[in-house]
Amino acid sequence: MLPTLWNFWTVVAMIGLLKEGCSAPEPLSCAAAGVCDGRSRSFTSIPSGLTAAVKSLDLSDNKITYIGHGDLRGCVNLQTLMLESSGINTIEDAAFDSLGSLEHLDLSNNHLTNLSSSWFRPLSSLKYLNLMGNPYRTLGETSLFSKLTNLQTLRVGNTVAFSGIRRIDFVGLTSLDELEVKAPGLQSYEPNSLRSIQDLRHLTLHLREHAFLLQVLADILSSVTYLEVRDTSLNSFHFSELSVDETTSPMKKLAFRNAALTDKSFNELLKLLPYTPELSEVEFDDCTLNGVGDFHPSESDVVRELGKVQTVTIRRLHIPNFYLFYDLSTVYSLLKKVKRITVENSKVFLVPCLFSQHLKSLEFLDLSENLMVEEYLKNSACEDAWPALQTLVLSQNHLRSIEKTGEILLTLKNLTALDISRNSFHHMPDTCQWPPKMRFLNLSSARIQVIKACIPQTLEVLDVSNNNLDSFSLYLPRLQELYISRNKLKTLPDASLFPVLLVMKIRENAISTFSKDQLDSFPKLGTLEAGDNHFVCSCEFLSFTLERPAVAQVLVDWPDSYLCDSPPRLQGQRVQDARPSVLECHQAAVVCGICLALLVLILLVCGLCHHFHGLWYLRMMWAWLQAKRKPKRAPCRDVCYDAFVSYSEQDSYWVENLMVQQLENSDPPFKLCLHKRDFVPGKWIIDNIIDSIEKSHKTVFVLSENFVRSEWCKYELDFSHFRLFDESNDAAILVLLERIEKKAVPQRFCKLRKIMNTKTYLEWPLDEAQQEMFWANLRTAIKS
Repeated sequence: MLPTLWNFWTVVAMIGLLKEGCSAPEPLSCAAAGVCDGRSRSFTSIPSGLTAAVKSLDLSDNKITYIGHGDLRGCVNLQTLMLESSGINTIEDAAFDSLGSLEHLDLSNNHLTNLSSSWFRPLSSLKYLNLMGNPYRTLGETSLFSKLTNLQTLRVGNTVAFSGIRRIDFVGLTSLDELEVKAPGLQSYEPNSLRSIQDLRHLTLHLREHAFLLQVLADILSSVTYLEVRDTSLNSFHFSELSVDETTSPMKKLAFRNAALTDKSFNELLKLLPYTPELSEVEFDDCTLNGVGDFHPSESDVVRELGKVQTVTIRRLHIPNFYLFYDLSTVYSLLKKVKRITVENSKVFLVPCLFSQHLKSLEFLDLSENLMVEEYLKNSACEDAWPALQTLVLSQNHLRSIEKTGEILLTLKNLTALDISRNSFHHMPDTCQWPPKMRFLNLSSARIQVIKACIPQTLEVLDVSNNNLDSFSLYLPRLQELYISRNKLKTLPDASLFPVLLVMKIRENAISTFSKDQLDSFPKLGTLEAGDNHFVCSCEFLSFTLERPAVAQVLVDWPDSYLCDSPPRLQGQRVQDARPSVLECHQAAVVCGICLALLVLILLVCGLCHHFHGLWYLRMMWAWLQAKRKPKRAPCRDVCYDAFVSYSEQDSYWVENLMVQQLENSDPPFKLCLHKRDFVPGKWIIDNIIDSIEKSHKTVFVLSENFVRSEWCKYELDFSHFRLFDESNDAAILVLLERIEKKAVPQRFCKLRKIMNTKTYLEWPLDEAQQEMFWANLRTAIKS
């Protein structure tokens, strides 16, 4: 049984290995500028063939466990190397020897348990280094960064293994600008370990416990401008005097993120203020206060007024015992000189009137994402509250009435900017009252349907983005900036409403076009954002945008945000690249051209018809159709003529004075049909011709040069051809008054030419002795 299981698992393992071997990684893709992207390609080693042309190489999220000394040898001009989360556990000492130009190196989140100074010794140009997230316990056995004299940003540490910071760790980092140390499991800290770094702008510490915080502070107070403490529990923090030099600390900002505090530890933190006389900004993000607001600050004058702190920011503060919280009266005196306060997303529903009155220096107050309503806002903005306040942000609270909000804020005589966006106002009254100095009003995302005169006339900046507006017709004489994106406007607002407008953003509306005249009507407009609308790429719109270079200077989001929505042929194309057809843009000219071409074509056809006798053929075709609808032969009782005579008018003398006399006065006499004499007056000539032929036994054609030149009696008698030549008999008798060459007969008289070739015809003799024989033969032909 055991061998069988062993064989089974062996087969499974081999299949897995085969599958892994068969799935070849995707090739490395490099751009022309030497930027190579190899992220998430399943590479198991550094790709081969890398040359000096490579300047940026990203191999993050692969399966590269080993970097050899020759893997990057050809990358002598490499400036950026990204190896984040690639499973690296081994790097040879000489692996980076050829990377003297490298400025950015990311080795974070790999499996490096030991760090070697030989890796970084050749990297004299390095400015950014990230070693965070590797499972090392210390930063190498010797000083890792002593040769990195140009290093500006350094990130080190991990969440579990990193346990000790030593004096040698940061030696040589004279130009360091930003340092992040992740050491929640820190167990030891050698004094003066961070003191060697001078002029550090930003230090970020991830410390789970506060045990080493005071030691770190003692080292960095003389060099750090911005200190950020993350993921720290300060519940039991106790301040003890710091042994620091007399040099004044340059620290200007102190931030606590994801920290836990109590009323008592907050009091202890306040004792830091005498050591940071330049501190002007304090920030608490995602912090938890395990207390009820029972603060008892020190009685010293410095602590009583927070020193020089002017900005206090609190975001997402969680107070588990909020229902027991005090009225903050113990900290009123601390905030007298504070100018900027932000309390965001912290369930604030009331600022007590007495507290507001103590904030005498407050110029900026942000209470976004809280629970403020008009009733409590009235208590907060009571008489003499916030006397210096210039900017008030009440975004995303529970305000419902614009009219009440404006009336409540009348007590704020110096208020110039008000943000009440992301509230649910819906209705806007016709008139409202506002503080007299209002210059900025933000009403975006407030579900407003219509803009009315409730908006103050003193505004210089108005934001009504992301509402339900389909028009804007309010006169604002001082307005300089209008933000009205994400509404339902179909055209640009009337420029006469904003005589001094400088900036307008009207993206994502329903605008289909705008013209040169519309833009020119805004005399001072310098910035316009109108992209992501439903543009109809008409000829006028395209010619305006393509032929006016100044458009690109005004339209700051040109050209990528301007796409054609119609016509369908251009849908999705950039307006800049769209090219309409000639027919769309020059319809009048195209129609005139087509009409002119048709006229020329008609004239050409008419000329060709005249030259090739097309009209004659058409008339003959019509006569043939007329003849076809009649019986092929009239009944015998209707035949009343012996012969129908077809002749030219110029040969009428011979026909009427000789032929008629000889045939009608003979014995027996012949009855002839002549068009002058026997056609029915008022009847269509074609019908007369066809009827006469049908009522005659024979048809006599008197042919001559006159007959041919007159186009066969001006076409009138030629219609008889069809009836005559459709019958296979001898009904046609040809009489030639004079000799006619067959080639002289026009090609269109194809039937006549055929008869002259296949049938016998009579020739009129000039010799009088032979004329009697002619008449006898003609009589015989008619009788046959």
